[in-house]
This record gives sequence, C-alpha cells and structure tokens, in this order.
Amino acid sequence: MRSTLVALLPLAFAGLLRADPPPTVADGARLTEVFADDRTFEGPTFDPKSKKLYFAAAGKDGSQILRLDAPGKASVWLDKSLGVAGTFLALDGRLIGAQSHGHRVTSYALGGDTAQDPKTLYFNEKLHQPNDVCQAPDGDIYFTDPDAKERKASAVYRLGKDGQVAAVVNDMPFPNGLITSPDGKTLYVSDSHLKLWRSYPINADGGVGAGKVFFEAKTDNQAEPDGMTIDATGNLYLTGRGGVWVVKPDGTPLGLIPVAEACTHATFGGDDGQTLYVTAARKVYSLAMKVKGGR
Repeated sequence: MRSTLVALLPLAFAGLLRADPPPTVADGARLTEVFADDRTFEGPTFDPKSKKLYFAAAGKDGSQILRLDAPGKASVWLDKSLGVAGTFLALDGRLIGAQSHGHRVTSYALGGDTAQDPKTLYFNEKLHQPNDVCQAPDGDIYFTDPDAKERKASAVYRLGKDGQVAAVVNDMPFPNGLITSPDGKTLYVSDSHLKLWRSYPINADGGVGAGKVFFEAKTDNQAEPDGMTIDATGNLYLTGRGGVWVVKPDGTPLGLIPVAEACTHATFGGDDGQTLYVTAARKVYSLAMKVKGGR
C-alpha cells in the first residue's frame, strides 16, 4: 500500500490528514490507497466473517461487484451486476444491493469466491434507478430511488419485513445515500441536487415523520453528497463536498477528512472494526479510526 497525496486543504500533505483531523480518526493516521483503476467505485460493505471488503465498480464495460483480496488486488465477485451501486450488510449476513438497471433490491450470500444464491427482495419496473440501500435494526429496508432526469418524482422507499413497500420520503429532488441511526429512530438521507443532508424521525410503524436539514457543509466545494456510514456512537460520515464530513448526531460538524477525488461512499470494517473504507472515482482508501462502525 502507498500513501496518497491529498491536496484539497493546505495542511494535508504526503498522505497525512490535516493537522486538526476529526477526533474520531486515529492519531497519525494516513489516508491509504488500497485499490485503484480507471473506474468509479462506490457501495462498500465489509463482511466480518470473511474479513473481506466488497464494493461496486462502474466503467465503460459495465458494472460489477469486486472483492478486495489484498492491497492493490481485487477479484470480480459479481459480473454484470445490472448497476448495483449501494450495498449493505444485512442482519442475516447477506449482501443487499440496490440494482439501478434492474429496478430491484436484491441480496446475495457472502463467503464464496463469487456471489451465490441471488434473491430478489423487491422488483418494480416503474422504479427509476434504485441507488442506495440500508437496513434498520428492526429489519426494515430503506432504499433511495432518484429521478435523475427530471428530479421531480424521486422517493425513498421502505421495504417492510412483511414484504410491503411504501414511499416514505418524497420531498427531495435527488435522494442518494442513506442510513439509519444505530437505535433505528432516525433516517439520514443525502440530496445530490440541493447538496445537503436531511434527517427524518422513524415512526413505530416504520414510516417517517417530517424531515429537516441535518447538515449543510460550509465550503465552496460543490462535489455532490453521496453515500454515508455511521459509527457506534452515532456520528455520521458523509461523503461529498470535498471528502468525508464527520458530523455528530445533533448535526454539529467534527471535521473533514479531505479526499482528492470525487468521494462516493464509506463504510467501517477491518479486523477490529476500526478501519474506515472510502470509495471514490478510481480509488479506494482506508483510514485507521479510534471508533468502531455502528453495525
């Protein structure tokens, strides 16, 4: 592995973060490149059983899900993924995927050298392009379906444990990444059009209440907000607007992890659960942290 120059901020140099990184980053940690090629990467998920990182890749030859086997080496775990972008580790240990070209939410068995036992959790040809997905602690699944062309009919859907599907958010032009709080009481969603992040209280029935702006980065960088992850204490890790913004559950920013490329998503993993993996255009990075992931 080699450290990567991060030049967005004047105090970032030779792979080192700023002199005042977010307090959840391990002391002296370096943003380290673990994989690179000419595609865009997103939707990372770390499987604690196999100790492997899985992530989506999109390029001129189509879309795949890759598995990181060693620094700088990845194998094709799922070819022709039909546009799987966001992925999430399900409560049952399977990999959930939002399949944009296939108009569905699907899941696969982890552990093998290739994806096994594919299951369609929900299919609707009227969906625009399912983009990202997460599962709440109670088992409900939420996924975004942005109307990328008109930005008028976007929605966030809830797929209940009973198989019923309903739109729960329809007040965002371009919902993209999303995740629930560790206690399952709040749903966070990024908006790639308005370039901010919103939060919604989750009701007892799985629906959501009125949303509010959760965080809006105070920066001139206009890179679109995308995916996100969360740590065990409820801090959010929001990609876009210059890197990964670390934000407390009350919306107070703790700082920015600058990333030179357009940053797409993040997840926690590693042997101790204290490694932050960040996907971006042509790069996948790792960063040592002081905290574990929220799942």
